[in-house]
Amino acid sequence: MMTINEVSRLTGVSVRALQYYDRIGLLSPAARTEAGYRLYDDAALEALQQILLYRELQFPLKDIRAILRSPDYDRSWALDQQIELLELRRRRFEELIALARSLKTLGVNALDFSAFDAKKLNEYAAQARKAWGHTEAYREFEERGARTQQENQQLGVQMMAIFARLGALRQGDPASPEAQALVTELKEFITRGFYTCTDAILAGLGEWYAGGGEVTRNIDAAGGEGTAAFAAAAIRHHCGKDTGED
Repeated sequence: MMTINEVSRLTGVSVRALQYYDRIGLLSPAARTEAGYRLYDDAALEALQQILLYRELQFPLKDIRAILRSPDYDRSWALDQQIELLELRRRRFEELIALARSLKTLGVNALDFSAFDAKKLNEYAAQARKAWGHTEAYREFEERGARTQQENQQLGVQMMAIFARLGALRQGDPASPEAQALVTELKEFITRGFYTCTDAILAGLGEWYAGGGEVTRNIDAAGGEGTAAFAAAAIRHHCGKDTGED
């Protein structure tokens, strides 16, 4: 058994918070001393771990209480759920870090986001639908397409950060593991942000990136001259369409 002060020192949760958890029925002590002081056993500490994990995920206390009190509550299932949610949050923080780094390196004012705005992406998605019949992907894009200008710019910066890293490899082999890992990252980014990016759509995007105009200029501005062509070559290899030509 541990006293409330010992639990506070062990977990970093204040004594006042532990007392409040007890008052609202979220975390009750296992026992009390004759003087009325709270005592916590291993089961209570396990419950506190669950509470802290849910708090990290920004669950309201009343929701955590409902989860822990549920007759169907299963600790193993709860941990699986928490791991999944924490992984999603980790990926979100990684994207924010990439965004911040790209802002520091490139600067928002140095980039033209017009090539990545919703209208132009919508136009390309329509072309992809017409060419390959990927109507499900097109519907998916339409469903996700209602974004603010700031959200579109954020997506554009995140995409440019991937191209900036591709540009750092552009003097090498587009079939290298490093380049292919970035193509996979780009494909997953498009899937998360816009629509399910199949190899057929990705191959078309690669040709679009290197096809000239503002898209090519933006990509080359992010990673250096030749980045768009290198990205297209890496995408061709990824999609099994590499002809071996320079």
